[in-house]
Amino acid sequence: MGFIHLLVVASLPVAKVLLVTAVGMFLALERIDLLGENARNHLNKIVFYVFSPSLIAANLAKTVTFQSFLSLWFMPINILVAFIIGAILGWLLVKITRPPKHLKGLIIGTCSAGNMGIFPIILIPAICKEKGSPFGAIDVCETYALSYSSLSLAIGAVYIWSLVYNIVRMSAEEIARDKEAINSSGIPIQEPLLPCSENHCLAASHHQVSLSVKINYCIRTFLGKANLKVVFAPSTIAAIFGFAIGMISPIQKLMIGNEAPLHVVTDSAFMLGEAAIPVLTIILGANLLQGLKGTGIQLRVILGIVVTRYVLLPLFGILIVKGALQLRLVPSNNKLFVFLLLLQYSMPPAINLGTMTQLFGAGRSECSVIMLWTYALASVFLTLWSTFFLWIVT
Repeated sequence: MGFIHLLVVASLPVAKVLLVTAVGMFLALERIDLLGENARNHLNKIVFYVFSPSLIAANLAKTVTFQSFLSLWFMPINILVAFIIGAILGWLLVKITRPPKHLKGLIIGTCSAGNMGIFPIILIPAICKEKGSPFGAIDVCETYALSYSSLSLAIGAVYIWSLVYNIVRMSAEEIARDKEAINSSGIPIQEPLLPCSENHCLAASHHQVSLSVKINYCIRTFLGKANLKVVFAPSTIAAIFGFAIGMISPIQKLMIGNEAPLHVVTDSAFMLGEAAIPVLTIILGANLLQGLKGTGIQLRVILGIVVTRYVLLPLFGILIVKGALQLRLVPSNNKLFVFLLLLQYSMPPAINLGTMTQLFGAGRSECSVIMLWTYALASVFLTLWSTFFLWIVT
């Protein structure tokens, strides 16, 4: 396939996302006022508790069997590696740019957590529908695209609410402790952003401790401070149900297929799930509008996040996925799966970060500005990287 043809195939789905996002921004304007803050909050709750879980459960139940699950085992590792590399790059960005203390957790989070759900669910099925798509028959491609993207959303949600959530939370708690210390004594207490530091991992006395003891102490400290209850979000529970239905043969025969006695349940869930994509995109546009009203943030911080998410991470992703193909950890004949693995390294920041900053009251307006610029530039970078990834798999 020629470059121009690939560029057209990759750009049209991104254009569709931009159009629906523009609708969300229009509805959020004060003169229109159909998607004000209260309306967005209610819609977010409906998506979080109803639409997204329905989409995940229905698509996984219909497409994931025990045999197919064995071929998808690399996806959780791929997303975890993307999160870890992003967090390391975010930490380096904090060290280089030296932003205000209350933004440290937000910067690391935006570099680490990519939008593993909405964009793959929108983009990949849309690419399947384009003329000249390299992924075969439209109906088969779209079915598996939704399945792979739903799995990506579920896994990404687990990592976001277990790893990134706790980084942002502990950063916010550090700020709160410093304010309390200043109010009580007038002298701020300096503490590390992450729960494992040199002071924590080294013995207070002159005795030397082994590396294994240090690592064990760091892990125990993180687990002690981390709030792991948020891992079991509705999307995670829906993924568990979807896997159970798809992989356990008696349940699958009971609920999947037109002849199944309970197929109306999965069909209803699928119908609810179809609403998730347009509603999520409209909410995204409404949230991005708030970035125009956000307070200022250092330009070098925004540039650093853009370079991390749209240049460095995709380059790392190509090396990692290519290495996995060489080691035969990923089936090379499944072009759609390989394309998604590559695409997971070029996503804009997860919109859940906006929810986290609202929850902890640290960097809320700055988060809106970061989201505005990263999502505005996503139209360019996603098109270019999608074109290059399509060239790689074809």
